[in-house]
Amino acid sequence: MKSFAITRSAVAALVAGAALTIATTQAAEKATGKPDREHCYGIAKAGENNCAAANGKHSCAGQAKVNYSGQEFKEVVKGTCDQMMGSTTPFEGVNTKIKG
Repeated sequence: MKSFAITRSAVAALVAGAALTIATTQAAEKATGKPDREHCYGIAKAGENNCAAANGKHSCAGQAKVNYSGQEFKEVVKGTCDQMMGSTTPFEGVNTKIKG
Protein backbone atom coordinates (compact mmCIF):
# COMPACT_ATOMS: atom_id res chain seq x y z
CA MET A 1 0.00 0.00 0.00
CA LYS A 2 2.83 2.39 0.82
CA SER A 3 4.44 2.05 -2.63
CA PHE A 4 1.06 2.60 -4.30
CA ALA A 5 0.61 5.87 -2.38
CA ILE A 6 4.11 7.03 -3.35
CA THR A 7 3.48 6.16 -7.00
CA ARG A 8 0.13 7.93 -6.93
CA SER A 9 1.76 11.04 -5.40
CA ALA A 10 4.51 11.02 -8.02
CA VAL A 11 1.99 10.76 -10.86
CA ALA A 12 -0.09 13.57 -9.34
CA ALA A 13 3.03 15.77 -9.14
CA LEU A 14 3.87 15.08 -12.81
CA VAL A 15 0.33 15.88 -13.92
CA ALA A 16 0.33 19.10 -11.88
CA GLY A 17 3.69 20.11 -13.36
CA ALA A 18 2.48 19.46 -16.90
CA ALA A 19 -0.71 21.42 -16.24
CA LEU A 20 1.32 24.36 -14.92
CA THR A 21 3.57 24.31 -18.00
CA ILE A 22 0.57 24.25 -20.32
CA ALA A 23 -1.16 27.05 -18.39
CA THR A 24 1.99 29.21 -18.50
CA THR A 25 2.40 28.66 -22.25
CA GLN A 26 -1.26 29.39 -22.89
CA ALA A 27 -1.05 32.58 -20.80
CA ALA A 28 1.96 33.76 -22.82
CA GLU A 29 0.18 32.98 -26.08
CA LYS A 30 -2.96 34.77 -24.90
CA ALA A 31 -0.99 37.86 -23.86
CA THR A 32 0.75 38.17 -27.24
CA GLY A 33 -1.93 36.65 -29.40
CA LYS A 34 0.41 34.01 -30.83
CA PRO A 35 2.84 31.34 -29.64
CA ASP A 36 6.53 32.12 -29.19
CA ARG A 37 8.33 31.81 -32.51
CA GLU A 38 11.93 31.22 -33.56
CA HIS A 39 13.92 31.30 -36.79
CA CYS A 40 14.54 27.84 -38.21
CA TYR A 41 17.30 27.74 -40.83
CA GLY A 42 17.60 25.15 -43.58
CA ILE A 43 13.92 24.22 -43.90
CA ALA A 44 12.66 26.80 -46.41
CA LYS A 45 12.21 25.86 -50.03
CA ALA A 46 13.28 28.36 -52.69
CA GLY A 47 10.93 31.35 -52.61
CA GLU A 48 9.35 30.34 -49.29
CA ASN A 49 11.71 32.01 -46.77
CA ASN A 50 10.28 34.47 -44.24
CA CYS A 51 12.78 37.32 -44.44
CA ALA A 52 16.34 38.44 -45.22
CA ALA A 53 19.15 35.95 -45.70
CA ALA A 54 21.57 35.68 -42.77
CA ASN A 55 24.52 36.34 -45.10
CA GLY A 56 22.94 39.54 -46.50
CA LYS A 57 22.44 38.22 -50.06
CA HIS A 58 18.88 39.62 -50.05
CA SER A 59 16.65 41.53 -47.68
CA CYS A 60 13.16 40.26 -48.32
CA ALA A 61 10.81 37.34 -47.86
CA GLY A 62 10.34 34.98 -50.78
CA GLN A 63 13.74 35.68 -52.37
CA ALA A 64 15.50 32.42 -51.48
CA LYS A 65 16.99 30.86 -54.62
CA VAL A 66 17.99 27.44 -53.18
CA ASN A 67 15.94 24.81 -51.37
CA TYR A 68 16.91 24.28 -47.71
CA SER A 69 19.72 26.87 -47.62
CA GLY A 70 21.37 27.26 -44.24
CA GLN A 71 21.17 31.04 -44.70
CA GLU A 72 17.38 31.13 -45.11
CA PHE A 73 14.79 30.70 -42.37
CA LYS A 74 11.13 30.19 -41.72
CA GLU A 75 9.53 31.22 -38.45
CA VAL A 76 8.23 28.22 -36.53
CA VAL A 77 6.71 27.64 -33.10
CA LYS A 78 9.53 27.74 -30.56
CA GLY A 79 10.90 24.30 -29.80
CA THR A 80 9.82 22.67 -33.08
CA CYS A 81 12.84 23.45 -35.31
CA ASP A 82 14.77 20.32 -34.31
CA GLN A 83 11.74 18.16 -35.15
CA MET A 84 11.74 19.74 -38.63
CA MET A 85 15.44 18.86 -39.00
CA GLY A 86 16.43 22.53 -39.12
CA SER A 87 18.83 24.68 -37.11
CA THR A 88 18.17 27.71 -34.90
CA THR A 89 21.45 29.23 -36.13
CA PRO A 90 22.45 29.94 -39.74
CA PHE A 91 24.96 27.61 -41.41
CA GLU A 92 26.84 27.36 -44.70
CA GLY A 93 25.55 25.18 -47.52
CA VAL A 94 22.25 23.34 -47.68
CA ASN A 95 20.53 21.13 -45.15
CA THR A 96 21.42 17.57 -46.10
CA LYS A 97 19.11 16.11 -43.43
CA ILE A 98 16.09 16.94 -45.59
CA LYS A 99 15.52 14.94 -48.74
CA GLY A 100 13.74 16.97 -51.35
